[in-house]
Amino acid sequence: MTSYDRPTTDAQADHDASAGPPPASPAPGADPAADGRQVTEAALFEAFGGVRGMVETVVPGLLFVTIFTINKDLHVSAIAALAVSLVLGILRLVRRDTVKHAFSGVFGVAFGVVFAMMTGNAKDFYLPGMLYTLGLAFAYILTTLAGVPLIGLILGPVFKENLSWRTRNPGRKKAYAKASWAWGLILLAKCAILFPLYWWADTTQLGWVLIALKIPPFLLAVYLTWVFLAKAPAPIDVFAEMEAKEKAEQEAEERRRGERETLDGAAAGLTPDLTAGSAQAATEPPRGGPRHRR
Repeated sequence: MTSYDRPTTDAQADHDASAGPPPASPAPGADPAADGRQVTEAALFEAFGGVRGMVETVVPGLLFVTIFTINKDLHVSAIAALAVSLVLGILRLVRRDTVKHAFSGVFGVAFGVVFAMMTGNAKDFYLPGMLYTLGLAFAYILTTLAGVPLIGLILGPVFKENLSWRTRNPGRKKAYAKASWAWGLILLAKCAILFPLYWWADTTQLGWVLIALKIPPFLLAVYLTWVFLAKAPAPIDVFAEMEAKEKAEQEAEERRRGERETLDGAAAGLTPDLTAGSAQAATEPPRGGPRHRR
């Protein structure tokens, strides 16, 4: 645990106060709640990819099930889905955008293609994604039970708070726990629908239901996350704290260096005077002349 994850003690508070002035207060008329909601919206958009990320997630599967519904050709459907995923990833690279969402889709599609080709069953194109969803649902629930909600681990760096919410911001930790429960239960409900279809339905039925369940549960989970975090305390910007601490240490070092230079200069100025005074005292005869014994 870093120093920025520990609860702030009185000594730390005094140190922070001496490091510099507190942040400027909001401008008159500003709505802190509205600002918090905007920051939360921006963070969620960045973390989950926004509209474009959803498109890149849906398009390959939609293309696969559409082609397979028309011609029942596993190879053509799989290659088309993989090709469009690669194109979306390359477009991200060309535009120098964030590629994590596109390439996570590429890897997901690639696993599905390999799995379906190996088994010869078109339904297995969807199986890796379904298993990933099930594993993610359990990850949200188990990490919340362990006191480290997964959604906090995902969004902490985006909000520049890292893990400070664990020990220094209990209200925010509670919001992350609620959001993680929401994600876990929503994903479990999705799996409860898809896995029976995997066994009982044909490939096209499973594919179209999976496409239909791609966006709505995701939007519901994101909306609930936004609701919980918009009402939570503001995140602690540990990056700003580290910068303030480094700046305070720099200023203190500069002050100490200046004091040393001042003392060294004063000592250098006194040394010639002391030397001259000692030499003069040595050459002067004693005052009052020599004393004679009786």
